[in-house]
Amino acid sequence: MEETGHLLWVVLFGAIGLGYLTYGRRQGALLPLFIGITLILLPSFIPNLYAMVAVCVTLIAIPYFVRL
Repeated sequence: MEETGHLLWVVLFGAIGLGYLTYGRRQGALLPLFIGITLILLPSFIPNLYAMVAVCVTLIAIPYFVRL
């Protein structure tokens, strides 16, 4: 059961990362572009579910607080 939940979180964060990646490419903004790439790749490498959710939520929030 835990593997299924982890997989669903990976897919969710990957989809959000794809949105950031697309936005960053179209707007020419580097921060959302790199965060999108990170959100697509990083969740697969973090085995702890709670740590993965914490890191990914933090990454999602960064563009709202950092304006470049």
